[in-house]
Amino acid sequence: MGLKYYNILSWLENKSCIYADRIALGIKDSSFWREFKYEDLNRLSKRMAVKLIEELKIKKGSKITILSESKPEYGVCILASILCGACIIPLDIKLTEYELISILNDAKPDLIMVSKKYYDIALKLKNKISSLKHIIIIDSYLNYKEKVIETTYNYIDIRINPNSTVFLIYTSGTTGEPKGVEISYKNIMTQLNDLEYILKEILPNNKKTIKALSILPINHLFEMTVGFSAFLSFGFSIYYPKNLTPKDIMDVMSEKHIEFMILVPAVLKLFKCSIENELKKSPLFTQYMFKILYFISQFIPSYKIKKLMFKRIHDKFGGEFIGCISGGAALDTNIGKFFERIGIKIYQGYGLTETGPVVSVNTDKRSVICSVGRPLKHYKAKTDKITGELLLKGPSVMKGYHNQPVLTSRVIDSDGWLHTGDIAKLDKDGHIYITGRIKNMIVLQGGKKIFPEEVESVLEQSSYISEVCVVGTKKAFGSKEGNEEVTAVIVPKSEMYEKYSCTEVENIVKSQVKTLSSKLCSFKRPTNIVIKKDAFEKTPSRKIKRTEVQKMFSDREKV
Repeated sequence: MGLKYYNILSWLENKSCIYADRIALGIKDSSFWREFKYEDLNRLSKRMAVKLIEELKIKKGSKITILSESKPEYGVCILASILCGACIIPLDIKLTEYELISILNDAKPDLIMVSKKYYDIALKLKNKISSLKHIIIIDSYLNYKEKVIETTYNYIDIRINPNSTVFLIYTSGTTGEPKGVEISYKNIMTQLNDLEYILKEILPNNKKTIKALSILPINHLFEMTVGFSAFLSFGFSIYYPKNLTPKDIMDVMSEKHIEFMILVPAVLKLFKCSIENELKKSPLFTQYMFKILYFISQFIPSYKIKKLMFKRIHDKFGGEFIGCISGGAALDTNIGKFFERIGIKIYQGYGLTETGPVVSVNTDKRSVICSVGRPLKHYKAKTDKITGELLLKGPSVMKGYHNQPVLTSRVIDSDGWLHTGDIAKLDKDGHIYITGRIKNMIVLQGGKKIFPEEVESVLEQSSYISEVCVVGTKKAFGSKEGNEEVTAVIVPKSEMYEKYSCTEVENIVKSQVKTLSSKLCSFKRPTNIVIKKDAFEKTPSRKIKRTEVQKMFSDREKV
């Protein structure tokens, strides 16, 4: 697909002709599968677009917001909205009413599309957002059997300005002053063009179709761009689990013989723990054989042989699973190596919502797991000579932040370089290595700078620790009162509390932190260790809400 491919109706026609009878989207309802073929997706999107234009007077420039769990109907809503020339505002179903109102007051949508599950919330929003004129329940608005008369959609004007905003994406946890990222057609189409090259490198060329699993929220641009748009461009069959429990995910993978997916590192960690727990329940001989095969596999380059060596594990994944693209957060090298050793390919990627979102995918240096790969075809990358910050330039960079020109100018400089906020190194081949984040940086009294991720990666090696978040806090007393210090907030593994008292758990974990910290320079070692029993609050993309952890300490200071 070329960069000039902005005619969405032609795109739909093209895909529905090439892949007509192939499953495009599917989900399991109760005991049966509800599946849309590519020709169904084409037909339903056009029918919905006509109804939006004729009945609700939606036109170019209108704003449509969607509040729904991931399901095939969501995809129809996206394509129908685009056929109308509307701007789409996908909402995070996990946000509070306050957060949703904050976003919608900034975005000012005309219409909200909602699943039955979130209809009551939509009613409350309509009563409080003056711009909202209509609510559509997508489950009942789409009549799957109704035929579209060809002439009823021929008048749809889908000639789109490439610089028009197609998606307005609000970053997770938005409160107060919302930050909406404007993504244009040019941004998206550049991404699809570049991802075509990436997917050709990753996927076997002898496969007519690929069955993919979608588990990330579709309101996230990573899922919207790669797991929906790019996968459909390639003729993938995309399946959604009804629920995101490990059992439901594994059931879909097994039943549909899933071959590929995109995910975040937290999901890989969940898979790894599931495999390890199964092993612990196995006979000692099985555990012993796994250890031997796991050691041998590091010397075997063939993934076919590895799949045979670990056949039982692959059968749990459906037997056809090739691998995945991991993004959204840094991948633990130990987790990456684990899956590579058992014959599952892990392609680590990097990106930001502001970059469309994909910047790079490591397709050629997977043995160097800490690399996130080289920039995509249309991206240029460099690092700031003083700060080491990664700067990016290209047609995938966002238009800017909605209604915030000052904030936009702080992120995109006058020469068009986007300042990512990430510290990086570029090797001689152009591969990117993310080493830290500027805004999370801890600055000590003597000017020493510490990146929390570096400390966290060391502490996460402990078998006693479930989660860790390192933040900078102010010393509350002593000669250094008010100065920044390194604080490690630790969530021990739940089984620790089954074996030991709370006091014993705290002592064991603190001792472990001090032992592991010896691997770090003295100024990087945590001087304050806080034990937290409950898991950290997460964003929908499973990142720890670092600001909430920081807030724990700022609230204490106010007391």
